[in-house]
Amino acid sequence: MGIKGLLYNFHLFSLVLLLVGFLGSVQGRLPSIKKPDPDDAAVTARWLVSHNVWGVLNTISSDLGGAPFGNVVSFSDGLPGKGVGIPFFYLTTLDPTARNAMEDERASFTISEYPIGTCGNKDPENPSCAKITLTGKLKVVDKKSKEAEFAKSALFSKHMEMKDWPIDHDFQFFKLEIESIFLIDWFGGPKPLTVEQYLHPKLNKLAFLMGARI
Repeated sequence: MGIKGLLYNFHLFSLVLLLVGFLGSVQGRLPSIKKPDPDDAAVTARWLVSHNVWGVLNTISSDLGGAPFGNVVSFSDGLPGKGVGIPFFYLTTLDPTARNAMEDERASFTISEYPIGTCGNKDPENPSCAKITLTGKLKVVDKKSKEAEFAKSALFSKHMEMKDWPIDHDFQFFKLEIESIFLIDWFGGPKPLTVEQYLHPKLNKLAFLMGARI
């Protein structure tokens, strides 16, 4: 094989790697360009939720006598670049998490900055590697509502294989109605943040949030 042939194969291989990386970013996490100022709790919290695609959903176990039960689940708070801050889930009662919620809606959802890739070499428990826990009620979304249409678009746009999951598993859309927020994004303990502040950050700050995707 001549030099031209080697160069052609090299460029072709590089193109394949680039394409694989792009598809991985679309179907996995959405990489960010810039991390918000840790002093702005509301924007940091919304950034964490909008840029992640999975977390740990905790419910009250009906099988374990009321013990807490954590489960890794996929979620979405909206179309890419258009997050609303409320996590939506696609769950089946064949899994304990959905069954638990049917009996006791109390739940919490924990997300880390670490999967986004902006923590560098820091340990995930380092306070400057942000993490958030949203606590509230895990509720079934009315399948005939506009909210169900939103949940479907939000989830299937980030988790494309969901649309092919078995129909006989009776998957349903759920959402977390947030009642309290625990956020750590720097040293010094949790940041004060109300649900109202989280859901309605200042418009100029929200513009940063939406512009921080690629």
